[in-house]
Amino acid sequence: MTEPQTPILFLDFDGTISRRDAVDAILETYADPEWLTFEAEWRAGRMGSRDCLRAQMSLVRASRKQIDALLDDIGVDEDLVTLLEMCAVQHIPAHIISDGFNYCIRRILSGAGKRVASLLRGGRVCAAHLESRGHLWRTEFPFFNQTCGHGCATCKPAVMRLLNKTNAPAIFVGDGLSDRYAVESADLVFAKDALAGYCSADSIEHTPYQSLGDVATQIDRWLAGRVFLREEELDRVSA
Repeated sequence: MTEPQTPILFLDFDGTISRRDAVDAILETYADPEWLTFEAEWRAGRMGSRDCLRAQMSLVRASRKQIDALLDDIGVDEDLVTLLEMCAVQHIPAHIISDGFNYCIRRILSGAGKRVASLLRGGRVCAAHLESRGHLWRTEFPFFNQTCGHGCATCKPAVMRLLNKTNAPAIFVGDGLSDRYAVESADLVFAKDALAGYCSADSIEHTPYQSLGDVATQIDRWLAGRVFLREEELDRVSA
């Protein structure tokens, strides 16, 4: 009888790891109000997040210094280290997959402390690309703008398949509507806010959470349950 496969953890960033959605913070502070029109189109399903974000970020006028100062005030979930330490103990790979921007993710994580950086060292950050051109900001969408049928900024199901070549049990943690396609590729889903509402409305099995500490506790219990079930199977085989 084979050992259960070690799961792999996929974390959304904005609103899941970060305490506030970084892209929303930028748009609310530095974009022309027209960004709200594109937001409404995306929420209504008439526009993919890739085209939405490209259009919204074209409306931003801010220097790199201004954006950095804004991002430095956002911070991360206070239990991020708890979750990552649990993953390290259980040898669970942890990756960040985000519809947001790598620039924001790296800036926010750089202020989260050396322990976070150390625990995330073996993981990937898969997100859209953002870079400054004076007071303008240029976007690119490498994951995977040619093949994503939903027009996502980051095709989370495709990234999950790419990073999970052994088809290990996939755990996904998210909070927003941009995560709704990822849950279809996960074996265990943790959801809050808009994602929890979506899962409930579509009868998608999920575990509600408030903090990443809740997620760490529930994953620990899930792992313990898998061990218990395997021991029961071994007992039946040897009886």
